[in-house]
Amino acid sequence: MLTQQDLEAKGLSATLLTHPLVVHKLTLMRDKTLSSAAFRMLLREISWLLCFEVTKDLPLEMRAVETPVAPMEGPVLKGKKLAFISILRAGNGLLDGMLDVIPSARVGHVGLFRDPKTLQAVEYYYKVPSNMHDRLIIVVDPMLATANSAIAAVERLKQGGAKNMRFVCLISSPEGIKAFNEAHPDVNVVTAAVDTHLNEHGYIVPGLGDAGDRIFGTK
Repeated sequence: MLTQQDLEAKGLSATLLTHPLVVHKLTLMRDKTLSSAAFRMLLREISWLLCFEVTKDLPLEMRAVETPVAPMEGPVLKGKKLAFISILRAGNGLLDGMLDVIPSARVGHVGLFRDPKTLQAVEYYYKVPSNMHDRLIIVVDPMLATANSAIAAVERLKQGGAKNMRFVCLISSPEGIKAFNEAHPDVNVVTAAVDTHLNEHGYIVPGLGDAGDRIFGTK
């Protein structure tokens, strides 16, 4: 697996989350014998920590409140509610945990499947909140492999008016980060791991297999 220094040396732009709880849980998730129930729970737990990282610089404003003891001013989030956009179907595995942390967030979905021959993304569903141009948009998908789906989803969101976006994934490949950086240099990538490479089928190595199949118990 690559480190933050490795990414910088390769000229790749991504924020690598190395919290001990994240890397511990991710190692457990990689085990092919892990049940779907345990996989979903670990993904949900990691998504909480990823959510804290990707939202750590949200703007704040002061609001007057009265505690049981005395009046005061305290910080609250400023501006329109942010939106989580899940790339179907595997993105919902991260989305559930993100909503645990920010339940008031708006939610959208982009449905894409990867053509097995060309590995290109094909859109089949698109439903997002209004006023995308006024919101911070956090796009979620567990795997950034070839990045074709992520690139297509972000491009579609830009066409819909989104201007301030971030992309969050569990595992990424150097090839995927490079392609995403080239297509969307204005969108920061936050990831829990950068594995070594893609295989001939476009899967991340060592990876954890197909995230959607492991979340939902399908083959």
